[in-house]
Order: sequence, then C-alpha cells, then structure tokens
Amino acid sequence: QVQLVESGGGLVQPGGSLRLSCTASMLLFRLYNINWYRQAPGTQRDLVAAITSGGSINYADSAKGRFTISRDNGKDTAYLQMNSLKPEDTAVYYCNAVHQSTTALNYWGQGTQVTVSS
Repeated sequence: QVQLVESGGGLVQPGGSLRLSCTASMLLFRLYNINWYRQAPGTQRDLVAAITSGGSINYADSAKGRFTISRDNGKDTAYLQMNSLKPEDTAVYYCNAVHQSTTALNYWGQGTQVTVSS
C-alpha cells in the first residue's frame, strides 16, 4: 500500500521558516511528479509548488521567492522549504505524487497543519 507521510508543520511566527517533508513508500519514487498543495478553511485546495520527475520546478505566484521545493530520490522524500512566512500561508499542506506516465497512479498524503501567527 502506497503511503505519503508529511511532517514538519507547526506554529510559527510571521517571518519565520518551516521545512515540510513528504516521505513516500511507493516503488520508483523517482518516476513521480511531486506537488505540494494547501487548503485553508473554507477554501479550495491550491497548488503551491511542483517538481517533476526530471527536476523541473514551478511555483504559485504566492510562493515565488519564499518557498523552495526539492526532492531526494535516494531517500524517497520531497521537501518544501518555506521562508518569510505570512499569516495568509496558514493552511493544511498536502503532498501529492503523480506518476510521470499515468495519472492513474496518483497519491495523497494526510496533510500537515501550518499556522503562522504571532
């Protein structure tokens, strides 16, 4: 059974930093595109950052210049480094893995809460 486990969330003051991790149990993690989404209460789930199996990276406008997505295929883990956090970054952050060749292989983590507040 494939699992994605996020960790690293928590409470941080505005201007602070957090690093989220997403550790996967699937075989051939390196063949998956990894996405980080977030969802605040009462809102839709939005894409924050994405890294393909080949290493191409994209960010939502809200994340550009502050967040960095990366992956370590040797550890089956993806990361989201978040700096200069703002209260509007408060949300549950989800890791999503989609196989590079088929969207039929599409997995989600359980989410990790990030709260930015003084």
